Amino acid sequence: MAMDNVKKACETTRKKLKEAADRIESFLNTYSLPQLNAESDPEMEDFYRGYLQDTRHLLVFCEVAYEKLGVSLRRPTFNVDFTEKVLYEVYHNCISPFFYPKNECYSEDGRYAYTGQDAIRFRKKPNREVRDLTIELSKIFEELREELSYYENDYITQRRMQGERV
Repeated sequence: MAMDNVKKACETTRKKLKEAADRIESFLNTYSLPQLNAESDPEMEDFYRGYLQDTRHLLVFCEVAYEKLGVSLRRPTFNVDFTEKVLYEVYHNCISPFFYPKNECYSEDGRYAYTGQDAIRFRKKPNREVRDLTIELSKIFEELREELSYYENDYITQRRMQGERV
């Protein structure tokens, strides 16, 4: 990719990661497991516990990537290789874990992606706050996924063709 394209991708990705991290952090600072599971339902407690765990991990990865992209943009000479590697990490450490969470509290149903409906389907019916956060984040991460789809396969293929170990 040309330096200008990588730099632009870096800037927009950093901005969107900040937006996602701010929303996640606000949610996590506001809600706790007992608040989310006010009915004390054991099945819902497991659901919310898994959701909160996945969300905390996502926050950490978003913040780390945000900082790395900031370092890349602050360097006197823009380092394309470093930035491409970080963008690859964003795809695999932030975007993929959002759409395929470890605890599988929700999943993306591609059949709804083209209908204008929300493509996120929850395993259990969550409260409004959890649903709203997830839908807001899905919009951010969908945009990032479209912008960074190059880094899913082409980046690794390019590195391997250059003889690098990835």
